[in-house]
This record gives sequence, C-alpha cells and structure tokens, in this order.
Amino acid sequence: MTEKRKLPSTFLWGNSVSSMQTEGAWNEDSKGLSVYDVRPATDNTSDWHVAIDEYHRYDEDLDLLKNMNMNMYRIQISWSRVCPDGDGDFNQKGIDFYDRLVNAMLKRGIQPMICLYHFDMPLNLAQKYNGFMSQHVVDAFVRFGKKMIDHFSDRAKYWIVFNEHNLYFQDEVFNISGCESGDKSLDDMYTIFHHTMMCHIRLANYIHENYSDVKIGGMLAYQQIYPATSKPEDVWAAKQVQEFLNFNIYDADTGRGYSLEVMQYAKNHGIEKDITDEDKEIMKKAKADFLAFSYYSSWVLSSNKIPEGEAPSRYLNKGGVESKYVKTNDWGWAIDPLGFRNAITTMYNYYRIPIFPIENGIGLKETWDGEHMIEDDERIAYHRDHIKAMKDAIFDDGAEVLGYLGWGLIDIPSSHADMEKRYGAVYVNRSNHDLKDLKRVPKKSFYWFQKVLKDNGDEL
Repeated sequence: MTEKRKLPSTFLWGNSVSSMQTEGAWNEDSKGLSVYDVRPATDNTSDWHVAIDEYHRYDEDLDLLKNMNMNMYRIQISWSRVCPDGDGDFNQKGIDFYDRLVNAMLKRGIQPMICLYHFDMPLNLAQKYNGFMSQHVVDAFVRFGKKMIDHFSDRAKYWIVFNEHNLYFQDEVFNISGCESGDKSLDDMYTIFHHTMMCHIRLANYIHENYSDVKIGGMLAYQQIYPATSKPEDVWAAKQVQEFLNFNIYDADTGRGYSLEVMQYAKNHGIEKDITDEDKEIMKKAKADFLAFSYYSSWVLSSNKIPEGEAPSRYLNKGGVESKYVKTNDWGWAIDPLGFRNAITTMYNYYRIPIFPIENGIGLKETWDGEHMIEDDERIAYHRDHIKAMKDAIFDDGAEVLGYLGWGLIDIPSSHADMEKRYGAVYVNRSNHDLKDLKRVPKKSFYWFQKVLKDNGDEL
C-alpha cells in the first residue's frame, strides 16, 4: 500500500509569493510606482517600501528554499518594475533583475512559475485610466504579458496570469484592479472581471499558439462553502457561490465560456459586461494546461444572513457564520484539510485537467526572542494534514495533481500589509514599523519540510 502512495519524482514542491510582498526596492533601478508603493503604513500595517528586501537578498532566500528540498518557486513579475508607466517604454534594469532571479533558481534546480499580476497596478494607469475598467489598460497589460512570455519562456515553463482571479468577481476587485473612481456597482464589477478574463485568455492563447513546451493555467481563491444547515435555501446559496466564484472562472479558462447561470443573472438584472463579438470568438479558443488555486480555509454560509436581492457574488460579504466543527486560527479561518481534498477532487472530476494547488498555509502570530527556535507545531500540523489530504485526493479519489506550493514560506507582509500575520517556515526579523535586521531564522517547520520533502513526501 505504501508503494502505491508514492508521488512521481516530477512532483513539484515549492513556495509562492508576490513581488510587492517580497522585493522592496520600490524606487530603485528606474522602477515606476505602483498603487501599493504610495499606500502609507497604519497603526497595524506596514508600508510596501522594503517588504523583506528580497530584491537584494534573493540568493539567501533561494538557498533556504533549496535547503527545504523545494524544486519550484512561484514569483510575480512586477509590471511597474519592467514597464514603469505600464504602457510606455520597458525598463531593461527591471528585466535584468528577473533574469538574475530566474537564473539563480535554475542554478539551484528550482523551477520558476511566473505570475503576471498580483494586485499592484502601475500608478500611472490607475490614475489616468482607472485601471482595468479601461480597454486601454487591457491592451497595455497584454502587451506587457507578451513581452514577458517572449523573454522568459525559454526558462520558465509554468505561468499564471492573475493571482486569485475570482477576487475580481467580488468586492475586493475595487482594491486590486487599479480602479480608483466609480460607484463600485455590479456593472463595474462585471466589466472589470470580464476585462481581466480577456487579458488571461488572450495571453493563454498566445502561449498555446507560440510555445508548445510552456504550460499556463487559470488560478482562483477556492471557495469551499458549506451550507449552515440542511435547509434547502442554505444548500442552494452555497451552490450558487461555488457556481459564481469557482466554476464560472474555470469554465471561461477552459473554453466553455461563462457559466450560463451567471450570464442569465446578468441578463435578468440588466448588468453591462462590455463583452464584444470579438471577445466571444477569442473565448472559444481558451484552454488550460492545469487549474490552479489557493486554499487556506473553508467557510459556512447561512441564507438567513444574506440580504434580500443580494447578488450571489456578494453572498460572502454578510452571509458567513462560524464553523462549529473545525478549529480556527487567530483570524477565524477554519482549518479544514478535508475541504482541501474536496476542492481538488471536485475540480478534477468536473474538468479532467491536472490540478495544481499553488497556495496553502496558515497565518500565525509569532515572535522571536533572538535566541531560541520558534516551535511552530501548529503550522507543521496544518501542512502535514493538508498534504495528506492532497494525497488522499490523488490515491483514493483518482485526481491528477502536479504539485503543492505553500504560501509565503519565508515570512512576508500579508496581502493587507500586516507583518504580524506570519505564514513562513522561516522567520524574517522585522515588525510592521521596525525593519530591524531582516535576519532569516528557520523555524521548527523549516526542518520538518526539509525532512518530509527529502523523500518526496513519502512518509505522509
């Protein structure tokens, strides 16, 4: 039985990050400003100017990943670093940095996965065109994406376009799309989402037309939603969330077009989406080599808490209730490995395309006393149980899975700029307002990963 549960030697283990949360160097080597570069620190958050200074310390960080026996690193190319205005001249110094970073990975036997957009719109495009509300920005992004694909595809064989693409179909869209004006209406949400989907599909089609050895997939923040009760209204509401926030995105990624249920809702409510006949033809050619997602937690939904007439893509704004059956972390996120298995198995059964979980982890509050190792047993248990659940999906349910990437396995500021919400197996010695020395300090989980991945996860 043990032999049958061994993963292939090509299985990909690694770490995922974004440029704004790692690089720092916000004003070096002719980088342009992004919308994040001008966001100030608050009482409980940091600014984005230094992050963990990986721009200058990537060799050290890659050595740590290699020592953990990881063979993939998912990075993001910062649009404003390589094209300062977003739609103007490219910055060779920015491209040179990513050349150095990618080459340093390959030197260590670490495969790059490249993400093209992780929320940090060039400030110029946000201020002048209102971000992805504008077709001009869509075209500028596709131009940037093609340039990066042409330059790096000889070395980077795995790509995604948008991090957590279904966030662009929720109210978070207005924080991550460079949209700085407007009434935040459903029309705006649907328009921005469609514009970003066309960016993804146009670039995926470009890869498939030009690079036979490069793989690209859609990526979303998987919404594992349970109904609060067996009441039909609760069950139906949970089903709607999965349709609008999971299946709708993957349907478009794989050439099926948008969910019929989503399109009918838009028609019934007179929602404008800015879909052209040309877009429809382009969408028919879409395909995905894999389906990627982030997974941290499951959620419980009560129809009683959803305001009457609310759009399904907004059900989670007010409809969530506390889970009674699983533990939670300090931020109330449910720790649910079986939900992870459910996500993998459900999507593989439906699409029959390889699945790739590329973000998984748990945020914890941790401090280092400058001497003793951080005993993060809760993180070890989280990753152990989720990797075991993934293997159940593979060996018991028949899912095809390409790899497992943890999120932020070297501490980085959270997506909301909180350095005190730590996901890493390596502690970075800084706080929200004190950069200290940025020293990298392995936690107990670092040595756990090192041991487990040395044998390709076989002991789990």
